[in-house]
Amino acid sequence: MTEHSFPAKQPILDIREVITGYGDTLVLNGLSLAIHAGEIQALLGANGAGKTTTLNLLLGFVRPRSGQVYINGIDPATNPTVARRQVAYIPENVALYGHLTARENIAYLLDLAEQSADFSVISEALTAAGLNQDVHDRRIAGFSKGMRQKVAIALALARHVPVLLLDEPTSGLDPLATMEFSRLLGKLRDRGVAILMVTHDLLGAADVADRIGFLRGGRLVEQVSAGTGVERFDVSALHRHYLNAEALR
Repeated sequence: MTEHSFPAKQPILDIREVITGYGDTLVLNGLSLAIHAGEIQALLGANGAGKTTTLNLLLGFVRPRSGQVYINGIDPATNPTVARRQVAYIPENVALYGHLTARENIAYLLDLAEQSADFSVISEALTAAGLNQDVHDRRIAGFSKGMRQKVAIALALARHVPVLLLDEPTSGLDPLATMEFSRLLGKLRDRGVAILMVTHDLLGAADVADRIGFLRGGRLVEQVSAGTGVERFDVSALHRHYLNAEALR
C-alpha cells in the first residue's frame, strides 16, 4: 500500500496505545487518538500532560517505546521523511524569513518540501488565507502575528497535504484574528484535511473543533464531540472538564 492509497475509512492520524517519554521520564502512558479526513481535533491539558510530546511523536522526533503511530498509513518513527511530507506544521511562533516577502516565503518553503508552484497558485493560496494582494509582495518583517499565521495557513493550502498540526495556534491573537483563523481552519477541514490542534484556549477550540479531548497523565481521559446546534459545545461543562484535568494531573 502506498502513501497515496491509504483507505479513506481509516484514520489519517492514528495513535494506538503509545507509551513514550524522554530518558527516565514517562510522558505518554497509553495514548490512543484517531483523526479522520475532514476532522478537527483539539487536545487540551495541563502543562506536562503530553500535548507537545504528542506533536513530537507525529513529527517523528520521539519514538514510541510501545504502541503504534501512523500518518496516512506511514510510521513516522521508521520513515520520518516520508511521513513529514504528509504534514503541515504551524508552531506557536511561526518561523518565517523576515527579509523575504509573503510570496517569496511560500515559494521557498514549497521548494524545500520538493513541491513547485507557479505565481498564480501562490497568489491564490495567500488570498484564500485572507491576505490582500497588496501585501503579497511585502516583507514578512512588518507583519503582525495574525498575518504571519495567515502566511502559514497559505503554505498549508498550497501544499495540499492531508494533515495539519497546530501548536497553540491562537496564542497572542486578538478575538477578531482568532475568529478569522477559525474560519481558515474550517476551509481546510472542508478540503478533507485532518487537523490536530493542541491548545490552552478552550473557547477557541469550542468555536472550531469537531472533538475536544482532555489529556491527563499522558493519556486521553475524556473526549467531547460537537453538537449540531448553534452552541456546538456546552462551554460550562467543558470548563469543568478542563479544571478537572488540571486539578488531577
